Amino acid sequence: MNKLYEFFDVTADAGFYAYGENINQAFENAALAMFNIITDTQNVLNKKTYTFSIQSEDKISLLYDFLEELLFIHETEFMLFSKFNITIDNNLNLKAIIKGEEINWEKHKRGSEIKAITFHKMNIEQTEDLCEIQVILDL
Repeated sequence: MNKLYEFFDVTADAGFYAYGENINQAFENAALAMFNIITDTQNVLNKKTYTFSIQSEDKISLLYDFLEELLFIHETEFMLFSKFNITIDNNLNLKAIIKGEEINWEKHKRGSEIKAITFHKMNIEQTEDLCEIQVILDL
């Protein structure tokens, strides 16, 4: 699989598709896409590690809650992330290990500020060997 994620046009928002061979990888690539809206993640070093767990009632809610938690940590801890290790079990328990560094706008390229994660058109399509996620973010 060559494509990790791709952006699509949405008026006043940012939309992306994230791909993975499984749901864990697709969530990792969704997080990467989101942080590439904020900055160029290739310039974000893996200096600090955060871990968290989330449980939701369905996969769409889990995706929303996961991205919301990432945005919360970004905004409250002034962090950028570029490395994501996600494990989701059959009971929709998500365990995340994320790595990044504190924001330094002299070093990091400033992209767009994300105001909110939206449920609008949020979708997860899963087959045996591919998972595709669709997300729209409010900028």
